[in-house]
Amino acid sequence: MGNRVYLFDTTLRDGEQSPGVNLNADEKVQIANQLAKLGIDIIEAGFPVTSPGDFEAVKAVAKKVKGAAVAALARANFNDIDTAWEAIKDAEQPRIHTFIATSDIHLKYKLKKNREQVLDMAVAAVKYACKYTSDVEFSAEDASRSDIDYLCKIIEAVIDAGAKVVNIPDTVGYATPEEFYELISAIMKKVPNVGNAIISVHCHDDLGLAVANSLAAVSAGARQVEGTINGIGERAGNAALEEIIMAIHTRRDRYKVVTSVNTKEIYRTSRLISSLTGMPVQHNKAIVGKNAFAHESGIHQDGVLKERATYEIMNPEMVGIPQSSLVLGKHSGRHAFRERLAELGYNLTDEELDKAFKRFKELTSKKKEISDSDIEAIVTEETIKIDNKYVLDYIHISSGNTIVPTATVVITVDGEKKKAASWGDGPVDAIYNAIDKITNLRLILEEYSINAVTAGKDALGEVVVKLRKADNGEVYTGRGVSTDVIEASAKAYINATNKIAINQKK
Repeated sequence: MGNRVYLFDTTLRDGEQSPGVNLNADEKVQIANQLAKLGIDIIEAGFPVTSPGDFEAVKAVAKKVKGAAVAALARANFNDIDTAWEAIKDAEQPRIHTFIATSDIHLKYKLKKNREQVLDMAVAAVKYACKYTSDVEFSAEDASRSDIDYLCKIIEAVIDAGAKVVNIPDTVGYATPEEFYELISAIMKKVPNVGNAIISVHCHDDLGLAVANSLAAVSAGARQVEGTINGIGERAGNAALEEIIMAIHTRRDRYKVVTSVNTKEIYRTSRLISSLTGMPVQHNKAIVGKNAFAHESGIHQDGVLKERATYEIMNPEMVGIPQSSLVLGKHSGRHAFRERLAELGYNLTDEELDKAFKRFKELTSKKKEISDSDIEAIVTEETIKIDNKYVLDYIHISSGNTIVPTATVVITVDGEKKKAASWGDGPVDAIYNAIDKITNLRLILEEYSINAVTAGKDALGEVVVKLRKADNGEVYTGRGVSTDVIEASAKAYINATNKIAINQKK
């Protein structure tokens, strides 16, 4: 048994299945490139057969992302596998990930098949996938609720058929760490050819045990762990990969395994995915939460000042959380700005640098102190690549507690300036109603959140909105940043409408 644990990230597939998350191809590529920079071994880019949009997004990731294997999910049927291969065949390291349920409850109610039929389907799917690539992964859906002898029989058969990785999912988050340890241990003992494949695990967080179950599996011999950044995903989400990574790193004495991850990229990866999915990270979230390395108790503060290890088992710099506050000002030039970006881990193209530097200079005229968090917010916004059909020119509002809030908005639409005015329950509602008049879109505001990027009255405000199209129910996320929260609100709304326009164009 080796001591290397491979990390399989399914943020772009299972993570995108979080309610209200809808990533376009450019966003998926941006996330995948950052995951590769983090050091993720396998990136599951999507489920190509589900829609033309997902097929194109997976194809884009396969073509553009280097340094990691790119996987596509497929049910245990030939059409799914054909489609998956078409999407990933241009990848440096393509992997087909095929699956079928193995628990009796799934066989009876979902598949309506008996055990022998499912066994035959699993073997046939793996053999068929192996015609395309030698890197084939098989998943036994709902493995944690499957009969152990039947599960071992399927695992042995798919390994003989050519599967190089066999995944044991706790699909509904039912297992406890003790049970999951026993399950993986039993598989390692009972499957005679288990040494010819890597045993993987994919745990869901319905009982809040996904990370604990994943680590228990590693102790039992699993050498691939699947999860998502920030733990996003179906229902209560997946195992949070950043927590697994840092548990393995911090408790090397316990797990005695290693990963290929550059831990200093963890925080940046978390921030990027939070921004693009519109799913904020809770303040008390382990590793990447705002309070993860914060100390308010006087006893704790005194201890940390005397010796950090008294109350911190990890150094925040290990996960890439910036420590400096004031970094640049209005007299700083492009060279200093580029150098600071490099220190923060950003490598921008000349075009992206020009856009970010322009925004930085605009911000220095509004803020006295520019922090690393301000710069990260600017760069994240300016490097999200969207072909803008709608560009905000200006907004004017009239509001107060004794008058009806009204807004006038001017937007450039495909090069032509268009103006509209409207009223609403507040200034933001009035702006959104005016924008809807220009775009002629029927949109429902599902969620609206605002956060201060940094402290102080002149802090950057970050607004995230989720809009649902009234005609088909599709949900789009938009993000805007400004020292003026009204402007940030407008930019977030327009950011989402631009994504709608891209989707309609496709």
